[in-house]
Amino acid sequence: MTAQELRTMYVNFFKERRHQEIASASLLPENDPTVLFTTAGMHPLVPYLLGEKHPAGKRLTDVQKCVRTEDIDEVGDDTHCTFFEMLGNWSLGDYFKQESISMSFEFLTKYLNIPVERLAVTVFEGDELVPADEEAIEIWKSLGLSEEQIYRYGREDNWWGPAGQTGPCGPDTEIFYDMGKPKCGPNCGPSCHCGKYVEIWNNVFMQYNRKANGELELLPNKNVDTGMGFERLCMALQGKKSNYDTDVFTGMIAKIEELSGHKYGVTEQEDIAMRVIADHIRAISFSIADGQLPSNVKAGYVIRRILRRAVRYGYTFLGFNEPFLCRLVSQLVDDMGEFYPEIVKQQTLIERVIKEEEMAFLRTLDRGIRLMDNIMAKSAETKIISGEDAFVLYDTFGFPIDLSELIASEKGYTIDLEGFQVELQKQKDRARNATAIESGDWGEFAHCDNIEFLGYDCTELEGVQLTRHRTVKAKNKTMYQLVFERTPFYAEMGGQVGDTGYILSESGEKINIINTIKENNLTIHVAERIPADCTESFSLHVDT
Repeated sequence: MTAQELRTMYVNFFKERRHQEIASASLLPENDPTVLFTTAGMHPLVPYLLGEKHPAGKRLTDVQKCVRTEDIDEVGDDTHCTFFEMLGNWSLGDYFKQESISMSFEFLTKYLNIPVERLAVTVFEGDELVPADEEAIEIWKSLGLSEEQIYRYGREDNWWGPAGQTGPCGPDTEIFYDMGKPKCGPNCGPSCHCGKYVEIWNNVFMQYNRKANGELELLPNKNVDTGMGFERLCMALQGKKSNYDTDVFTGMIAKIEELSGHKYGVTEQEDIAMRVIADHIRAISFSIADGQLPSNVKAGYVIRRILRRAVRYGYTFLGFNEPFLCRLVSQLVDDMGEFYPEIVKQQTLIERVIKEEEMAFLRTLDRGIRLMDNIMAKSAETKIISGEDAFVLYDTFGFPIDLSELIASEKGYTIDLEGFQVELQKQKDRARNATAIESGDWGEFAHCDNIEFLGYDCTELEGVQLTRHRTVKAKNKTMYQLVFERTPFYAEMGGQVGDTGYILSESGEKINIINTIKENNLTIHVAERIPADCTESFSLHVDT
C-alpha cells in the first residue's frame, strides 16, 4: 500500500462511518498561543473540544500536518521526524470509548490486514486524581486481545494534553505494532526503546479541562481525539525498518542522491545526512507555504535553525557547497502536492526564500567551520571550547551556538555553555545601555482619545491640530515626538516601516518627519525639531 493510498483509505473509512472530512489546518496555530507550531491534530480543534460547536458536525476526520522539534537531535534515526502527518478521527460529544476503540481495531485488522497478534496496547493505570481505565481494558479484551498484549502505564505514558499549560486533556489508549524483534528482556514492552514496538495510533478520551492551577474539571461533553502516526504506519505496512525507507521519503532521497552524487545505504553518516535533509525540507517548505518565513524570533527562528541544520549536513557529509535545498522543492511538490495544494501554489516563493537563506548561511558556514577548526586545535589538550571563543563565533561571525555544539560533539569536544551565557549576558547589557531611551514629559495642547488614521485614503491632510509633543534622547541624539489629532502617516508595525515626510505650519515652517511609530495606541511622528508655534494649524505630507 502506497502512502497516498493509505491517506485515501483512512479518510474514506471514517467518511463511511458518518465522519465529515476537514482540511488540514495551518502549521501556525490560531487558537493556542502557548505553542509555536501545530504539534498535534488536536490544536486546531481545541475550541470545539471545550464545547464550541464545529460547523462540520460532531464526527470529523482529517490528515493534519504537524511540526515538533523537541527531538530534533534524534532526526535521522529510524522513526523521528520534525514534520509529520497525523491521521485523525474526532468525536465532539458523540461516540466515546467503545466505538472509538472498535473502529480503530476494525481499520487495522480488517482493512489493513494487520494480524491481531502483532498488536499491543497501553492503557492508563490510574492515579490519585483519575481512576484506572478499566473500561478500555475490557473493550480491548472483548475484541480479542490477550492480557499479555495489554500494558498499564501511568500519566507520563497514557495521558494526553494539554498541549500548553491549560486546555482539554484525558487518559488515552495507545496502539503499538510489534516489529517482530525478540524481547530485549523480561520487562520489554511498549514503553521500552529497544525498537520491538512502534506506536502507530493513539486514542485520547478528552474528558477534562486542565485549569491554570492544575485542577481538572469535566468538559461539557466527552470527546474522542485520535492520532495515527502516518509515517510509522507506512513503515509497518510496507515491511520496512525505518520511516525513511518507505515511499514517503524514497523519492526525496533519490533526488538527494542525484544532486549529491552519493548513494544511500553506503555509509551511516551519509545516510543520516540524507534522512535529515529529506525530513527538514518538508518542515521548511510547509512552514513557508503557511506564511512563516525564516527569521531570528519565535517560530521563524525555529525554521531558520532547521534550514541551517539541513545545510550543514549537506555541506559536511554530502559535499554541497552551493544552494541545494531549493532544488528539492520540486520533488516535494511531486510527492505531496496532490494532497496539499498549498505547496503547489507557493512553490516559487518557497524556492526563492530557501535559496536566499542558503546563500547567506553557506558563507557563514564556510568561515565558521574554519574558525571552529582553529579553536579546536587551540583547545586540543582539554577538549573544551571556552565560552568566550564560542561567543565570538556567535556574535562576531553569526555562527549559531547549537551548530557549534553539534560540530564540537562530533569531534569529541564540549563547549563551556555557562561561560557562553556569561558573555551573552554581557553583550545584552551593553546593548541595553546603548539603546537606553530618556523620554521627557508630554506637553499636551489638546486632549484627544482617538487618533484618526486616514492613510488608506490620502497622503496629505490640511488643518490638523498638534495635540502633544515630547523630547526623546537616545545614543546621545535628541529627537522630538509629535502627536496629531488626524494623520495620513502609517506607523511602523507588522514588519512594515513607518512613513516619512514633512509637516508644514500656517506660517510656512517645514519640519521633516523621519519615522512614524506606534506606542500606547498613539501614532507618533518622529521629527527633527518641535514647531515654533505649537498652536498653529498644520498640513501633513507623506513622502514614503
